[in-house]
Amino acid sequence: MEQWENSNRFYHRKKMIVFGAAALGITVMLVLRLGYLMIFASAYYEERAIEVHERERDIKAARGRIIDVNGVVLADNTTVCTISVIHSQIEDPEAVIEMLCRELSLSEEYVRERVEKYTSIERILSNVDKETGDRIRSYQMAGVKVDEDYRRYYPYDDLAAKVLGFTGGDNQGIIGLEVMYEEYLRGTPGQILTVTDASGLELASEGERRIEPIPGDDLIISLDYNIQCYAQQLAYQALEAKGAEGVSILVMNPQNGEILAMVSVPEFHLNEPFMLVSGNAAELSEEERQDALNEMWRNDCVSDTYEPGSIFKIITAAAALEEGVVSLEDSFHCPGYVIVEDRRIRCHETDGHGSQTFTEAICNSCNPAFVNIGHRLGVETYYDYFQQFRLLERTGIDLPGEAGTIMHAEENIGPTELATISFGQSFQITPIQLATTVSSIINGGRRVTPHFGLYTRSAAGEITNIFDYPVTEGIVSTETSETMRMLLEQVVAVGGGHNAYIEGFRIGGKTATSQTLPRNNGVYISSFLGFAPAENPTVLAIAIVDHPQGVYYGSQVAAPIVRQLFENILPYLAE
Repeated sequence: MEQWENSNRFYHRKKMIVFGAAALGITVMLVLRLGYLMIFASAYYEERAIEVHERERDIKAARGRIIDVNGVVLADNTTVCTISVIHSQIEDPEAVIEMLCRELSLSEEYVRERVEKYTSIERILSNVDKETGDRIRSYQMAGVKVDEDYRRYYPYDDLAAKVLGFTGGDNQGIIGLEVMYEEYLRGTPGQILTVTDASGLELASEGERRIEPIPGDDLIISLDYNIQCYAQQLAYQALEAKGAEGVSILVMNPQNGEILAMVSVPEFHLNEPFMLVSGNAAELSEEERQDALNEMWRNDCVSDTYEPGSIFKIITAAAALEEGVVSLEDSFHCPGYVIVEDRRIRCHETDGHGSQTFTEAICNSCNPAFVNIGHRLGVETYYDYFQQFRLLERTGIDLPGEAGTIMHAEENIGPTELATISFGQSFQITPIQLATTVSSIINGGRRVTPHFGLYTRSAAGEITNIFDYPVTEGIVSTETSETMRMLLEQVVAVGGGHNAYIEGFRIGGKTATSQTLPRNNGVYISSFLGFAPAENPTVLAIAIVDHPQGVYYGSQVAAPIVRQLFENILPYLAE
């Protein structure tokens, strides 16, 4: 019995020791864990606690401005307000609803739904003008927050609308330069941080903590406000005078690809980009309205292709000279037409030009002569020059939506296709591609990249990025380039481009009149490409008039537009 009692006491003592050791071990572990949390992980859990009790409100960054080459601000910012409510802080919901409906001209249903919503913060309306925002703030109603931010503002409204583009409600670029240079313009948003208690009420004693926004960089572009204004004025004059569907004018430096002006009228209102400038929006379905907006925003110089007509003879002539299949003294006979397979291709001079030299053929813009030149080149060689001239590639312009050249596949080019291509029909090209390709022919043989962006600059005035663009040498020889400049100067001096002639200036250029499909529908595109000075071009311009009424020849419709443009901008650029 005594032995059993001793054994039982030993068992209980052992049990107490085990439990005691376990309790001690758990206590030590808890102490160590507590020490770890208080010493080593305190910062982490402090941050988590702040996150639970901290409410964030974004502060928009000022978007970088877009500024022309002379310092004229084309896209700026204006101060606006964002009105929000915090449900847990509202003391008099009905008074808040009534005030917001009155001041913001919103329906009671819309405001009530947001005021009564159980969220940490609910946005009522953005882009509220500052005067209204200040008035709402003056009511000092609990739970109503007024935060200042920015909205894009375009001082000249429709000027260069399809180049600049616009931003959406979130201040993010949608089209044009605004979207292409978004990463430089947008900036970094800031925040307003407030601390709340468990019920969501702000603790006044904690105050506010601000993370200041970083403004975006300004974008400096090659576009010249003065040249753009005048080009746009000329385009609208032609649109009205000729009853045209559209007019495009492009002005660039053929030596470096800098674009001085780009017009595609009718333009739209940048400060109201969703307002249709033509048509009755009320009669359109939502899908039709969106299609109409997309068409209104479309930049014809970049996104649309057309048959270039006789301006393309510049490219055919350059390829022929470079290949050596033609010389200035070569003779061509034009009876007024040429037969290719079963097709009779007419010259614009129905009685024919008779015998003429290569120089005269260019000045006369003779189709039969250029059909002959195309035949001399042959399909394979001609196509090789398309590739050498980079004609089948996109230019790489810093605008969205650039279209590519629509050209026959080489294996599908027969005698008729070769003939029509040689004088600029049966394929399509963009105005920017045509201007860029001709630039490489007249500037000594360098394929430049057309562009607007020059550099970005911080809000403090420091240059942050300088943009450079690819240049391809050896497009044509310097001899061919010099010859082409001479020939195209003759076109203006004594040929079909004489309406672009300006006393005292050496102008080169080429006219074009192309008929849209289907043929014989009476719808034409009139165009003229000119450059100056002819001996060393520093400015190139192309004017395209779509569907002019009445007289439709490029020499009579488009050439005078470029003449008027040059009369004003050549002295200006020489200053």
